[in-house]
Amino acid sequence: MKKSLFFFALMMQCILVFAQKPLAKKYPDINIPYKRYTLKNGLRLLVHEDHKAPIIAFNIWYHVGSKNEKPGKTGFAHLFEHLMFNGSEHYNDDYFKVMESIGSTNLNGTTNNDRTNYFENFRCRR
Repeated sequence: MKKSLFFFALMMQCILVFAQKPLAKKYPDINIPYKRYTLKNGLRLLVHEDHKAPIIAFNIWYHVGSKNEKPGKTGFAHLFEHLMFNGSEHYNDDYFKVMESIGSTNLNGTTNNDRTNYFENFRCRR
């Protein structure tokens, strides 16, 4: 009987501990100043300048990803991400070669459900 009562009390305590709402972690507000431009062709450009490091970070986002695929036909967004690295009608060569020849580093791309992006860093020559 004592073991049963002890076990019951222990279980109730565990339930009370785990049922409590976790404290919300407070994060400071972050303000990253940037300028926004919209080109005539509709391309939106966000520019943030930070002169702490001598690099230029370039990131282009396309608002297309796996959410745009039809059920049963998946993987195309990721496939096209990789195909973009293999040239195009107007540049029939490996994308990495030309970007690395002008000093690009950390060159890659990613695909998500609602976007595909490509990024690279460049040394800033002052």
